[in-house]
Amino acid sequence: MKPWKTLSREVVLDFSRFLSVERHTVELPDGRVIENWPWVVIPEFVDVLPVLEDGRLLLMRQFKYGVGEVSLATMGGMIDAGETPEQAARREMYEEMGCEAREMVFLGKYAVDANRRCGTAYLFLALGARRVTEPNSGDLEEQEIVTMTQAQTLQAMLAGEFKMLSWTTTVALGLAWLARYGT
Repeated sequence: MKPWKTLSREVVLDFSRFLSVERHTVELPDGRVIENWPWVVIPEFVDVLPVLEDGRLLLMRQFKYGVGEVSLATMGGMIDAGETPEQAARREMYEEMGCEAREMVFLGKYAVDANRRCGTAYLFLALGARRVTEPNSGDLEEQEIVTMTQAQTLQAMLAGEFKMLSWTTTVALGLAWLARYGT
């Protein structure tokens, strides 16, 4: 299969570091040209599922404006300039949960939308997580830290309690990794 070719790109909406929208003109492998192909630029981000030494998982419950309701969530955030994805995952876990981990397992890198990009997620499982300080995330959302067993987390995931795709993916891949390799 041959890739599409980007002939031009124009920023049509710019919200600083949080979001921009571009209009691309692309050429398909068969020579057809498509104008006005929407492209959404969102910073790369991490999602982290911390696992305590006893195998329980640390999660958050928070109201998310984009879905309009309370959701279970993994922790995460944007990758800062100069940071590797793992450094960002460790920083976010420290800020949001006050935790450190003995080992970070990389679960994969995924585009949010295969046609319009919409950001790239780096997913991690944090093994041997332990609290070392009080959380200090500075996030806008109210959040409650919750501890759940792997079975409870699987049940919550299957019941749709994680309202964002990357959280659900992080939980599903994390639980699959734990089922295969253990903590």
